Parts: sequence; C-alpha cells; structure tokens
Amino acid sequence: MDLPLDQLRTLAAAVDAGTLDRAAAQLGITPSAVSQRIRAIEQRVGRVVLRRTKPVRATEAGEPLVRLARQLALLEHDTRVALGEEAAAPRIPLAVNADSLITWFLPALGAVAAQRDVTFDIRREDQERTAQLLEQGSVMAAVTSQRTPVAGCVSSPLGRMRYVAVAERAFAERWFADGPTRAALERAPIVDFDLHDTLQAAFARRHGARAEAPRHIISASAEYAEAIRMGLGWGMLLPGQYEAGVADGSLVQLADDGIEVPLHWQRWNLASPLLDLVTDAVREAARTSAALV
Repeated sequence: MDLPLDQLRTLAAAVDAGTLDRAAAQLGITPSAVSQRIRAIEQRVGRVVLRRTKPVRATEAGEPLVRLARQLALLEHDTRVALGEEAAAPRIPLAVNADSLITWFLPALGAVAAQRDVTFDIRREDQERTAQLLEQGSVMAAVTSQRTPVAGCVSSPLGRMRYVAVAERAFAERWFADGPTRAALERAPIVDFDLHDTLQAAFARRHGARAEAPRHIISASAEYAEAIRMGLGWGMLLPGQYEAGVADGSLVQLADDGIEVPLHWQRWNLASPLLDLVTDAVREAARTSAALV
C-alpha cells in the first residue's frame, strides 16, 4: 500500500494540533487541503483514521499511521544530521509519571538539550497508563510501570520508587490512635493524586482494609504533599517529602513498610541516534537519582 508522506504528516499534524484549522496553519496550507489529504489516506486504507471530535483524535486504524508518520519524521531528521544538512529542531513527545517528573526526570532532558537542538512535549500521566500513549503512537518513549514491551517497542528497567504512608500528627492521633488498623484505614480520609491513583488503596488493602475510605483528589505534586502536611488526609510520599516533618514531629509515618513501584523505560524499537541519546540520558538520570532504589 502506497502511503504518501505528505498525507501521513498531515494526519499527525491534525492529531497534535487538535483541530484541522490549527494543523493547516502549522503546515502552511488551507484547512480544505488538510481535509482532502486526510480523506485521501482514508480512501487508501479503506477506513476512517480521524475522529472529527474536539479535539480531533486518531481512530484505532489511524493510530499506527500517526506512529509511522512520527517515526519517519525522526528518521528523516537523523538522516539530515548525518549528511551535515540543516535540520529543524525535532519535537520529541514523551510520557512520564508526575513523581518522576518532579524528582529525577528533568535533568535527563537538560542533558539532551545541552547536546542537541531539540524540543520536548512531555505528557504527564500515571505510570500505569503511560504505556497506552505508546500504543496510540502519541509518544516515542515513556516511563511506565509496565515491564512487557508495547508492540514495536523495547523495555529496560530504571529502578523502583518507594513510597511510605504519612499523616500529619494531629490527623494520625485522631484517626490512627491504634495504628493503621483495618477499621481506621476504612474510615480515615485519604489524599489521592488523581482518579487513577491506586497507591493509597494498595497500602490500605495490604493492612486489611476491604472498604474504600473517603478520598480527596489533589492533582498537583507540590500541593498533594502539602495537603497531607496540612492534615487533609493521609497519603503515600516519596523520600525527600516527609523526613523533615517526621524529624520535627509534625508528621507521622504510619507503618514501617511501604509501596515500591518498579519503573521501566519503553521506547520505539527504532535505530535513531537522537532517540538513543534520550534513552542514555534517561538511564543515567535514573541511575544517579536518590529517588530510585
């Protein structure tokens, strides 16, 4: 099947931009031309490849085409660089969980940017869901808790993030006077990062809880830790977020055991010097980070 490069690029641009008008502006063509190219590729593959929603999204049939477009763009950039030609700064979309982003991941991006002219598009998502963005072709690589490689990707271990259950002292004295018992864990309010956060629930189940406790949702990393320090609820924190409070008595560690989350780096299985450079930088940042064990 012949898939013209301009049609693939247009499809990827539409998905990235969210609307056909924005894609047209980025490509320097008319919205009508964008529509014509997308219709043409749909005729070639015999299926709808783009959902005309707001924002527009690739269909299941369109996802591998978007991934192909991005892979070809990356290979074209690497080839131009190898030939000594001028090449526009490539855009590298990556998916990473919030806790990695605030602790160890950003230095890896800085190391790459110091060596190459590149821009990053970081998609923040729970570590249990970042692999889905790889499957959709939305990103080139991801920090994920999924060890098994996504189709067309390779996976390597990065380390483990260790979380401990922490509460503000007055909150702990009110709700956990007898420790993290089943009854206490089923009643005491918890603080979750988002609707997909399962760390607190996993700790509660480990200690016998069967019913879900009331929960707050605080979807911002710094504010999440602050909510726990203020006594809004209990939650799982990383090293560096709770030790000072435990030392001065304002925080209480609810149990000696914690939750360890293994992290893996999954990337396209593609021979790309630029993607290799990103991978090396991410591995080095993970290796030297105190946030990973």
